[in-house]
Amino acid sequence: MLATALKNAGVAVIAQDIHLKVLWAHNLPSSWHVSSIVGQSDSEFLDASDAEAAIAIKRQVLESGQSAHYEFRQGADDGGRWFSVWLDPRLEKGGGVSGIVSTIVDVTSQKHREQTLRTLLREVSHRSKNLLAIIQSIATQTGRYSGSIDVFLTRFRGRIQSLASSQDLVTSSNWRGATLSELVAGQVSRYCEDPAFSIRLKGVDPYLNPNAALHIGLALHELVINSMSHGALSRPNGYVGLSATLEEDEEGKRTILLNWHENTRVAEGAMGDKRFGSVALERVVPASVEGEASLEFSDGHLDYRLRIPEGNFEI
Repeated sequence: MLATALKNAGVAVIAQDIHLKVLWAHNLPSSWHVSSIVGQSDSEFLDASDAEAAIAIKRQVLESGQSAHYEFRQGADDGGRWFSVWLDPRLEKGGGVSGIVSTIVDVTSQKHREQTLRTLLREVSHRSKNLLAIIQSIATQTGRYSGSIDVFLTRFRGRIQSLASSQDLVTSSNWRGATLSELVAGQVSRYCEDPAFSIRLKGVDPYLNPNAALHIGLALHELVINSMSHGALSRPNGYVGLSATLEEDEEGKRTILLNWHENTRVAEGAMGDKRFGSVALERVVPASVEGEASLEFSDGHLDYRLRIPEGNFEI
């Protein structure tokens, strides 16, 4: 019954005498690749480094009569196993120590979970710092080009909501990113009843990495807000054309060319929060994806082109 319970629980037990020779063992880990270790010492069934550490700790238990605990990893590659070992002295009737009982549990899965959690925490910390840096930049630039606190609050609130919308998409994808169509829908749905009519997306629908998703989401927000004030979306049944074209150069490097095209009622210089808008669209966003951008007004049309290099997206 005890042997069955140990097997079901994944627990191995080894009893050794005062000379650290194995008296009996139950349910040895399969990764040890041994059928029986009775009569052997640690150096005969463990790797040299593991055996040396185990023997040193076991001798301390024999000398002190106090229990001990340690962990060791068997195998250094990804297929290695982690074991947690509890050492208890075997006491004689007179109180003397006659040997050691080792209780061994495979904790590899727990170690993998801990490593995954540490990696996730580092990733969250890194992304949080990036997000705070973006918010700080938005606050600084918005404040610089706002004439009053009310104007600042209105513009800043809209940009933070834009950032939050993109961040929700990134988070829901387990930090993989977001598709371009998801970003468009998220940025436009807060202002337009029918995003698919208002922004007519054509071409490929790339999956953007988290950094690209956040910044391109901000660019879309600036374009939508300007269009609602001065462009196509300010008119009944007005709409914008947005194309995403996959291009490849002679060296095989791929890029996505985004082109926002709309009719506008105003010339360059009369654009809504133009100073911030042009800084975000022509400098901040392209720099964040190591790409290139241009914002042009010509013959009653506004064209914004953003070239996104490979590494920022998947198809």
